[in-house]
Amino acid sequence: MSANSLKFGTSGLRGLSVELQGQAARRYTRAFIDHLRRHDLLGSGTVFIGRDFRPSSPSIARDCAMAIAAEGLQPVDCGTLPTPALALHAMAASGASIMVTGSHIPADRNGLKFYRPDGEISKDDEAGIIQMLRDDAVPDHAFETRDEADEALARYVRRYEDLLPEGQLRGLKVGVFEHSTVARDLLGLVLRYFGAETLSLGRIEGFVPVDTEAFSDDVFNPLRGWLAEHKLDAIVSADGDGDRPLLMDGRGAFVRGDVLGLLTARFLEAQTVVTPVTSNSGIERTGSFERVVRTRVGSPYVVAAMSALDDAVVGFEANGGTFIGKNVAARGAVLSELATRDAVLPVLCVLGLSQREGKSVDEVVAALPLQHALSDRLQNTPSDQSAAFLRRLEQDRAYAEQVFALYGIAKMASIDGLQVTTTQGDMVHFRASGNAPELRCYVEGASAEKATELLAWGLATAAREVSSTAFSN
Repeated sequence: MSANSLKFGTSGLRGLSVELQGQAARRYTRAFIDHLRRHDLLGSGTVFIGRDFRPSSPSIARDCAMAIAAEGLQPVDCGTLPTPALALHAMAASGASIMVTGSHIPADRNGLKFYRPDGEISKDDEAGIIQMLRDDAVPDHAFETRDEADEALARYVRRYEDLLPEGQLRGLKVGVFEHSTVARDLLGLVLRYFGAETLSLGRIEGFVPVDTEAFSDDVFNPLRGWLAEHKLDAIVSADGDGDRPLLMDGRGAFVRGDVLGLLTARFLEAQTVVTPVTSNSGIERTGSFERVVRTRVGSPYVVAAMSALDDAVVGFEANGGTFIGKNVAARGAVLSELATRDAVLPVLCVLGLSQREGKSVDEVVAALPLQHALSDRLQNTPSDQSAAFLRRLEQDRAYAEQVFALYGIAKMASIDGLQVTTTQGDMVHFRASGNAPELRCYVEGASAEKATELLAWGLATAAREVSSTAFSN
């Protein structure tokens, strides 16, 4: 295939919508099937397809279905639904699945998330799919899909019916920021099932990208006003494909995704948590878990680490997407494994934990021994410029000390991007996004003011350095 923007990132294939539509989607789908066939992983021979609300998603889903049918397999249409709902339904039927979604990245982009019958693909699977790509076209032809949209959503809802005691959320008034997330109806449904009063907010037709780690984005500007106007206890939401949660507490503060994951793991009494290096460094200090395993950023790395563990293991990312591994129980009943990011689970667990402890969400969070953490990103930053900046920081100590002269360097780590601990014990972590032309900055400070200062400094410094002559040639 000719060079274009399409590539595998932290979670799935991503690129410009116009480059994915048509033959590219068909060829990657065929390569996925050929890879599964090569390794005897086709399962039932049925491939389930879901999609988000992006304008390009229906046509890309149709291209995927056409390629599936051309390979002699049965395509099943699951409609617009959260990625974890699609994966859960497909795995129950021993089928593979493909989610058409660009998640939180800009609306002119889209992507494909691939699932084997036994769960999310690995980095080795990604390499295998690329190896199986062929240039010959998948021609237009007649085909039929089976519709299981209602069944897939119903299965996902049933997963949570016993997670909390009946009426556990009674007395809470929760706003659901619906925008264009495929989880918008489900969030309200499950919250009301457990007794909460819900209010629909910000629903739109069309699509707007929502990054649940970028709290300063304009799309979030109305939330605090809604909180005060409607006297809400919290506002919840998710990203475009419903696998990354958002929660604003009753004081109007966003709860970071890694904190949502941490509280979910505590609620589920996990023995081990698996989380990337970008999650708060204080997770180990909580003493809530027997073991904390750190990985690179990206769901395949979290899933791979979880698969090697046999105790009660919960995974989560800094974006809040939460994974359920082996031997995890809720109210005495084993919660079935779902080693892919989920947004509904952490919302329910954190609100349930708050109610169980008789505390507001902000009080629960305040009791955690965590550094103050913030994150944001530089958009429209070419990946080669980000890579050059990070490489020089890692390899040229004199340059790194010059860049960090204001704060000093106590130690550096390069497991994923470049993480610097300052001489005062604060942290700045730069890494290039695997899904979009963005350079991300994560910071931790001893106080909220210090974290705010570090983030502003980090973004300004990275913008200056990346745009310099050294990184633009």
